[in-house]
Amino acid sequence: MKAHTQETQAAISPNAAIELLKEGNQRFVASKMANRDLLDQVNDTSSGQYPFATILSCIDSRVSAELIFDQGVGDIFSARVAGNIVNEDLLGSIEFACKLAGTKILVILGHTACGAVKGACDGAKLGNLTILLDKIKPAVDAVSEPSDTSMRNSKNIDFVNEVAVKNVHMTIENTRNMSPVLKEMEDNGEIKIVGAMYDINNGKVTFL
Repeated sequence: MKAHTQETQAAISPNAAIELLKEGNQRFVASKMANRDLLDQVNDTSSGQYPFATILSCIDSRVSAELIFDQGVGDIFSARVAGNIVNEDLLGSIEFACKLAGTKILVILGHTACGAVKGACDGAKLGNLTILLDKIKPAVDAVSEPSDTSMRNSKNIDFVNEVAVKNVHMTIENTRNMSPVLKEMEDNGEIKIVGAMYDINNGKVTFL
């Protein structure tokens, strides 16, 4: 399998980009990864890169976008931060990926049993991590059930996972509100901004 070229990148629509990611995850789950020579792709991309997707995911060691979507060298831009939140630096990187480098889709990828989400649910405090978790707190507050405060913590995995999904949706909205560049591209049909959740138990990605 060859790396993408400017021509193959240009031929991919936002909807087709989603399908490529879905197909890649299906291969990953089935342990039938595509046959590719990664060093050959290194050579293919030495003079330029033409990824078709940008994925913002958590730093969790179990959630490597290239692996779980079965993609090779030069296929995707992978932005990672605990809790898959956005700030100015990440949005600047994503704007480069979409507007200047031509990716067709932005996926905000959350995952089950997220440690950052657990920390936000528990009100954890630790240096700069406290500032990051504050960006997830609105998602905690937005999940109304259970109302029993004793159940609104990291010990309740169903609550944690519901907050993780809410956090993905709120990150999408924050992206649109904080980046006129990406919002305009989405409005013009140049890209799609979508959410997804990765299940650490079985390797499956569900698009929201």
